[in-house]
Amino acid sequence: MRITGLGHAGMFIETEGGSILCDPVIGPSFFGSWFPFPDNRGLDWERFGAADFLYISHRHRDHLDPALLRRHVRRDIRVLLPEYPTDDLEKDIRALGFENIEYTQAGVPLHFGALKLMVTPLRAPSDGPIGDSSLSVDDGTASILNQNDSHPLDLERLLGFSKPEAYFTQVSGAIWWPMVYDLPQDAKQNFAQLKRDAQNKRAMYYIEKVDAEHVFPMAGPPMFLREELFRFNGWGAEDDSIFTDQRQFLAHMRQLRPEQKGYEFLPGTQVDLVNGEITVTQTLYTQDEIDRVFDDKWAYLAEQRDARQDEIRAEEAGRSEVLPPEEMLQAIKEWWEPLLRRARTIRNGVGGNVRFRIGDLDMVVDFPRAKVREYAGEECIYWYTIPADLVSTNIADGEIDWSNSIFLSMQFEVGRSGKFNEFLTTFLKCLSRDRIEYVENWYAEQSDQTEDAEIGDWTVQRRCPHLRADLTKTGKIEDGVLTCALHDWKWDLASGKCLTTPGHPIRASRSVDGGLTEAATQPAA
Repeated sequence: MRITGLGHAGMFIETEGGSILCDPVIGPSFFGSWFPFPDNRGLDWERFGAADFLYISHRHRDHLDPALLRRHVRRDIRVLLPEYPTDDLEKDIRALGFENIEYTQAGVPLHFGALKLMVTPLRAPSDGPIGDSSLSVDDGTASILNQNDSHPLDLERLLGFSKPEAYFTQVSGAIWWPMVYDLPQDAKQNFAQLKRDAQNKRAMYYIEKVDAEHVFPMAGPPMFLREELFRFNGWGAEDDSIFTDQRQFLAHMRQLRPEQKGYEFLPGTQVDLVNGEITVTQTLYTQDEIDRVFDDKWAYLAEQRDARQDEIRAEEAGRSEVLPPEEMLQAIKEWWEPLLRRARTIRNGVGGNVRFRIGDLDMVVDFPRAKVREYAGEECIYWYTIPADLVSTNIADGEIDWSNSIFLSMQFEVGRSGKFNEFLTTFLKCLSRDRIEYVENWYAEQSDQTEDAEIGDWTVQRRCPHLRADLTKTGKIEDGVLTCALHDWKWDLASGKCLTTPGHPIRASRSVDGGLTEAATQPAA
C-alpha cells in the first residue's frame, strides 16, 4: 500500500484493490482565509483525480474543495458517501456532477476485490458540520486508519476492522476561539495556551488508544495569508493563537511517548507499507526546503502571503453585492424565525438575546421569543460584528452552516457574557429545517441517563452529557471535577453542573462505605 500526502487532510491511497482520493483541497477556503500549509499546488492533481474512489470525510471547506473537484476529478469516480443523518453532503457532491455514489453504512466493511474499507461516521451536533467521519483501509498488505478531524467514541468497534499499522490524525484543531473574541491580550494568550494543551491531550489520547506503530499528524495547521489574519498563523505572532504544526506536535509526542514512531506528513510525502515494512520519502520538497518551512516559518509564510494575494482578491470579487440593512433584516427574519420556532431545546439552551452588527444593520435574535428584530438596547449574552458582504453572500447562497463559512473564516469579531454556549453555535450551523429537526431530536435522546458507572469514589452516569462518550474510558476525576478527555469538558460532581458551557448537567453521587452514597446530584436535564 502506498499513501501520498496531498496537504492538510488530503491523501491518495494506492492499494491492491484500487486507489482512493481523500479530502483533496487547494483552497483558499472559508472566504479566502485558509490555505493548506505548506503550499500543495505543485502536486500532480490530474493523476490523483483519476483515482478509483473519492472519499470526502465531511462538508467543511478545508476538506471539500468544489473548485478542485470540478477541475481535476473525473465525473464517473465512485464516491464513498458517509452515512449522515441529513443529505447535505450528498447534495454538495451531486451538485458538482458526481452521480456514481457508493452509500456506505456506519461501521460496516465494504469489499472491492482485495480492498476492504470502512467509513465510520459521527453524527452529533458538535461533530464537524453535523457530521465527521474516518476511513479504515486494508488490502492484505497493510492496514491504515485515516481519522482526519473525527473524534470517534467507540474505538473498540472502530479498531475491530483491523489493527492499523499507520495512523493519520488531526492534531491542530479548526476553531476561532480565542482569536476573534473581545478579550484582553493576556487572557487571549492564556486561553490559547489552554486550547493548544487540550488539543495535544486529545491527540495523545487517541494515539495511545489506537496504538499504531506509525503515526502521521495531519489536517492542519492552515496558512492565513490575508493581511488582517496573518498574525494568527501557528501559535500567533503574540502567542495568542492555537495552530500547532506537525513538527511541534511530533516534538510533544516524543516527550510523552518516546517509543512512538512519528513522521512529518506533507504534500508529496510518500509512505510505502508492505507486510509491516515502512518507507517514507519526500517527492515534492527536499529536506532542506522542509526544514525551512518549519524552522523559518514566518519568512516562508510571508513569501506565500506576498505571492498569493491574487487568489484572495479573486475570492473577494466573487462575493455577493451587499444588501441594504432593511432587506438583510427581512431576509434573515424570514429565514430564521420559522427555524427558531421549531428549535425549542436550542432556544431554551441559549436563553437570551444575541446581537449581530452586520455593516449598517444592528439586529437582535431573541431566542426565548423566537424573534429577529432591530437592536433596541436590550441586554445580550453574545454580540457579533460581521462584515456585510459575508452575510449577503451567505443569504444569496442559502448557506445553512455559518460555522463552515463565516466563523471559520475568522473574518469577524465576537464577545460574550459568561461561558461558551454550545446551543448558539449549533443553531448557527443548523439553518435548515432538516438540520433543526435532527438536532432537536438528538438533544431529546440525550436525556436517557439510565446507566451508571463507578469512576474512583464517584458513581456517575456512564455516558458523557456532551457527546455520549463512555466516561469509564474517557473520564478522569480530580478534586471533585470530572474531565472528559475527548473535548476537555468539565463537571463539578457535587452539584452536577457543567463548568464548560450552560446546560449539559451530569448525574453523580459520591460513594461512601462500600456502596452507600452521599446526597446524589439529580440535575434537571
